[in-house]
Amino acid sequence: MTETTVHTHAAPAAKVEGHAQTHQQHPIGLYLVVWLLLFVLSTFSYLVDYVGLQGYLRWSLILIFMVLKAGLIVAIFMHMAWERLALIYAILLPPLLVLVFVALMVSESHYVLFTRLTFFGAAP
Repeated sequence: MTETTVHTHAAPAAKVEGHAQTHQQHPIGLYLVVWLLLFVLSTFSYLVDYVGLQGYLRWSLILIFMVLKAGLIVAIFMHMAWERLALIYAILLPPLLVLVFVALMVSESHYVLFTRLTFFGAAP
């Protein structure tokens, strides 16, 4: 008789009975640093309004701070920084592609507006 091997997705420490399971624990200092960075980025985001910046600079800074905060939260608090690359691609790639398609649609809408104004003229 031949011996069969069962493949599981369990961690190597969990395969052996009688041994304590080991879990990766991150130092509390890492979470405190990320919390401090989130606080600083939020402060900068509020300062953009307090200083009274207007136009594209205002919205660009607000969006940059928002993306940085979201990236920190996803990477550290949702443990994405320690996941496999395939899982990261499966989670982050679809929203990125949606943003690319939205940018393409915005570009096409400007082209359509331009051609309509060119060929049909402005409304009276």
